[in-house]
Amino acid sequence: MQSPSNANVIAALEAGGTKFNCALLDTELNLIAQAAFETTTPAHTLAAVRDFFRQSVAAHDAQLIAMGIASFGPVDLMADSPTYGYITNTPKPGWSNTDMCGYFARELNVPITFDTDVNGAAWGEKVAGSARDLSDFIYVTVGTGIGAGIVVNNELVHGIRHPEVGHMLMPRDQLMDNYAGCCPFHLGCLEGLASGKSIESRWGVSGKFLKTDHPAWLLEAQYLALMCANLTQLLAPQKIILGGGVMEQPQLLQMIREYFLVCLNGYGPAAVLEQTESYIVKTNLNGMAAILGIAALALSQLAEEPSKR
Repeated sequence: MQSPSNANVIAALEAGGTKFNCALLDTELNLIAQAAFETTTPAHTLAAVRDFFRQSVAAHDAQLIAMGIASFGPVDLMADSPTYGYITNTPKPGWSNTDMCGYFARELNVPITFDTDVNGAAWGEKVAGSARDLSDFIYVTVGTGIGAGIVVNNELVHGIRHPEVGHMLMPRDQLMDNYAGCCPFHLGCLEGLASGKSIESRWGVSGKFLKTDHPAWLLEAQYLALMCANLTQLLAPQKIILGGGVMEQPQLLQMIREYFLVCLNGYGPAAVLEQTESYIVKTNLNGMAAILGIAALALSQLAEEPSKR
């Protein structure tokens, strides 16, 4: 039995389609231990995560009090659903109907906070990144796919399901782009035209191998600028934060801002039209946004529901 002097810690998991990022943090969100595991099968990957947290907690003579999971999806976030906490019908082979919450609740015996990977990252921006002191903002990750976490009035937006910004329907540039799109459901939605997968499918090579003056980036900037314009007019956020592997292209952010202003054509508040460089920004959390965000959400839920400790 551990003594009352042992430090309380939080387990944070960013469950991605390529890898699972794990971190053990204290209650001030300071990093204690960290690891990453390849996303293979649920049995193998979940066991590796479980073992990491068990061993790290023991090594630091700590007391695990909660866990936060920010997961790829689709996921079931409806608390009264029989499949709450599951990854549902995902295109990731072997991962459909995986009970993420149930597994870790059983194996680690702690309360679980569960949300999408992008909601975790959005909340990370609020507690430690570019959205501190903001009540309304959007975090968008542009990587293999495209997803967004939306915060309105200091609350994450869930609705009947997680908002699928990546499947926003987009007008395709008929002159510059004859690529139909890679989304199996919509072809020419935002994800189908502007995700990392679409870049590789369209040009035959990963975007990280394309030169900065390649025409791919002109198209990418146009589609992401249209996304920003649509989100601005629909939700009127105080800031749009962009992350993900595609956004590592150094020239892309400024190109998006320029096309964004073309899309608005002068229709918008001064805070957007005159301060675009502080309105559309890149994340500065170096891949830690989802870890920090889901840990903070787990702490908040623990404080709200002390009976579950």
